[in-house]
This record gives sequence, C-alpha cells and structure tokens, in this order.
Amino acid sequence: MTRQIETISSASNPLIKSLKSLERKKGRAETGLFLAEGARLIGQGLANGWKADSLIVAASMADRPHLAELIRQAETSGARVVLAADKLMSRITHKDNAQSVVAAFHQRHLGLDALPQDSNGLFVALYEVRDPGNLGTILRTADCAGISGVILIETCCDPYSFEAVRASMGSIFDMPFATASFDQFNAWRKRLGLTMSAASVNGTARHDRTDFTSGSVIIMGNEQSGLPPEAEAACDQLCLIPMRGGADSLNLAQATAIMIYEAWRQRDFK
Repeated sequence: MTRQIETISSASNPLIKSLKSLERKKGRAETGLFLAEGARLIGQGLANGWKADSLIVAASMADRPHLAELIRQAETSGARVVLAADKLMSRITHKDNAQSVVAAFHQRHLGLDALPQDSNGLFVALYEVRDPGNLGTILRTADCAGISGVILIETCCDPYSFEAVRASMGSIFDMPFATASFDQFNAWRKRLGLTMSAASVNGTARHDRTDFTSGSVIIMGNEQSGLPPEAEAACDQLCLIPMRGGADSLNLAQATAIMIYEAWRQRDFK
C-alpha cells in the first residue's frame, strides 16, 4: 500500500482485547460497540451511515482493491484502521476461517418514535425472542419484504450479538428496529390505527384469510412459550398457519417469514 497504516501483531494489544470482548454481551454493553465481519457487510454499514469505531484488516490481504477501497471509506468516516496478522483475525472472531476484515460499529438504540410513523405500514413485533439466529434471520426477511420496521418487545436477545449480526446478512444496517415494553408498543400501534395479528396455536383464522392490506402489525411470540395471554387478548386476529401433522410447530423465523410474505403478497409485493 502507498501509505503507512498501523500494524498489530500481538494478541495482547489493547485493541485486540477490546474487540474480543465484544463477543460477550457485557463487553458490548460497556463499550456500546458491536462486531461486523466481512467486506460486504461492513461496506453496507458504512454506506448506510453507521459509525465505525475501528476497522481491522488482515495484513496479507490489505492490498486487494476491494479492501483498499473499504479502508479508504473507513478512514474518511473517521474510523481507526489497523492491519493485523492473519492469526489475530481468528482470535477476534473465534473462527478458524475468519474473514479478512472485521469492524467495530457503534450501536443504535431507537425508540418507537424513530420508526416510520406510517398508518398504512406493515410492521413486525417480536415478543421476547430468545435466539439471536432467529432474530437476525427475521431482520433479513423483513428487509427483503420491505417491512416498515421491527419492534423488539420486553426482554429480547441482543440484536448486536455476533450471531444475530451474522444471521442478518447486513439487514441489521438496513432494517429500522426499536425496543419497547408491550404497553408502550400497543399504545403506539393504536395511535397509528394499526391492526394487530399473531400466529398462534389458539388461532381461529387461517393466516392467508386474514386481511393485511391496511396498516398492520404481525406480532410473534417467544420460541418456547409463544405470546402471553394478555398479548393475545390485545390482538385483533389470531391466525393459524396450516400444518399437516407430524411436526407440531414451525421454527420462529420460518413462521414469521410465512406471515410476512402472506401480508406482502396481499399488497401485491409492493
């Protein structure tokens, strides 16, 4: 490369230790940062205006054109850029086949007022989702289907965990999501005039016979226990996704995808 960039070769370097701490929720909470891995993902974050704290590039790969461009973008945004020995990349991500670039981004914590205040919007609410892989996958599905926003209700898993970020495949940077208590969320959706439908074992209408063409929220429950009775009672419609038998339930991310795509289909995929 034509310019000198800081190089790190020791696992005891404070930056490496700080990045390794982001694997744990405590480290993410203390620093307000989270990890993203891979040039495409990081480029997406920078392009969407997320603030990068630092960018770490495998020294052996730094001259590759796409990484050189990523370095330029990160430096322009004010991020600290360092080169690291290849073996350190695996230390940061705890993966043997670590990608050639990792970045630490600043987290965003949004309230309901930061979501699109769209009375004709289509939103997804997740009640105490526990699995970060499910959460990341749902953010990705919501992004693909043009969902207006995602609401994380009560105590959900951390959307900034490495597993959730990876499962989102970049949608963490695209899909607006907010956190709220159930009462805050329910009052907000009523103010917007949004109907609320849930997939539930107590459903009385098939999901494809429920009207999602006007402003709507699809609310999905916890992986183990579903929605609590008070949340189901607040719904305008409880839906039942048909199953032929054998397996008695769908994975949360799968069930949410079925609901989202049915709602989007009714809107003619617009």
